[in-house]
Amino acid sequence: MLALSNPGAQIYVPDGVGSDEAVARTTHLAVGAHPDDIPIMAVDGIVECFDRSDRWFLGVTVTDGAGSPRAGTYRDLGDDEMREVRMGEEQKAAALGEYSAVVLLDYPSQAAKDPANETVVADLVGVIGDARPEVVYTHNLADKHDTHVAVALRTLAAIRSLPADRRPGALYGCEVWRDLDWMVDDDKVTFDVTSHSELIGRMLASYESQLSGGRRYDLGVNGRSLAHAVFSDPYVTSVPGRHAYAMNLTPLIADDSVDIPAYVAGHVERLRSDTLDRIDRVR
Repeated sequence: MLALSNPGAQIYVPDGVGSDEAVARTTHLAVGAHPDDIPIMAVDGIVECFDRSDRWFLGVTVTDGAGSPRAGTYRDLGDDEMREVRMGEEQKAAALGEYSAVVLLDYPSQAAKDPANETVVADLVGVIGDARPEVVYTHNLADKHDTHVAVALRTLAAIRSLPADRRPGALYGCEVWRDLDWMVDDDKVTFDVTSHSELIGRMLASYESQLSGGRRYDLGVNGRSLAHAVFSDPYVTSVPGRHAYAMNLTPLIADDSVDIPAYVAGHVERLRSDTLDRIDRVR
């Protein structure tokens, strides 16, 4: 049985099977920092598994959402009340997306950002090790939100602590608070997320506490994926539906000796070289 560190941690299984079965049948898994991050960043995994009996999506949300911005009818809620609201929203989205399960680890954001807090990594080791997914999605390492980058690093640490035969075949760092259109094309992982865009919209609408102040994540995600597709190639006449981009983090779990900051710096350097080379060609 999967053991989690926090007394308030929860495992919600929309179709009601036992939690061990729900974790074990997982093929695609996402580790997000906050409630609502997963349907923003891991659309590829959600739609790959939706309405399938041979593929199952598992969401893992690390933080409790207690410190979330709040407005409108949620303006005066205390942190404990907000935590309950956000956990409920995450469960509602998981049901709409037909997740195998959603695991709510219930950590304060500060704990997720604390590199000395070993329990976050231990919980992720437990979930990922038991699930043995083929694919894992998390935040990209160039995200501009500290908690997102911290969760990506904790996810990497967890996977690196697993034996090679229990690691996923692929790890992708996805977009939330920084788009990845800046990456050179050869570095980008491009997901076609055209299908089920209405489903993702309904899932994001579940997070009423975050949309109520006017920040329309549902429209933003749809607009970003459409813009990525429209501006993906200046020389094509037919425009594909919707794209999401990811940073391929698989080399970081295939070889533990690869230095994480140097790996990310390589992406930045290739953008620099691509930009300067283009200027030199045409000036």
